Amino acid sequence: QVQLVESGGGSVQAGGSLRLSCAASGFTFSSYSMAWFRQAPGKEREYVAAISWNDARTYYAASAKGRFTISRDNAKNTVYLQMDSLRPEDTAVYYCAASPDTVRFYGPIRDLKLWGQGTLVTVSS
Repeated sequence: QVQLVESGGGSVQAGGSLRLSCAASGFTFSSYSMAWFRQAPGKEREYVAAISWNDARTYYAASAKGRFTISRDNAKNTVYLQMDSLRPEDTAVYYCAASPDTVRFYGPIRDLKLWGQGTLVTVSS
C-alpha cells in the first residue's frame, strides 16, 4: 500500500524551529523526488521545497530559501523539512508529495498523485 505519513507539526513561537518528517512506504522511495507543500487557511496549496531522487539536489520557494532545509534519508525512506526562523505567515498544514521527477512539482497540483495526510504547523507572534 502506497503511503506517505507526515509528522512533527505543532505550535511554536515566531523565531522558533520545527522539523517535519515524511515516512514513505509501498514504493521505491529512492527513485522518487520528494517535495513539501503547504496550505494556509483560505489559501491554495503552495510549493515549499523539493529534493531530487538521483542527486539529492534541493530547490526552494522564495519564502523558504535561507530558513528551511529539505533533506532525505533513503535508508529510512524518509524526507525531512527543517524549518528555522519561523514566522506567523508560515502557519499552514504541511504536506509531502512524491513524484518520479522534480519538474512535476512545478506544474498543476492536480497532476501529483502521491500525497500525505498533512501535519499542522502553527506559529504564534
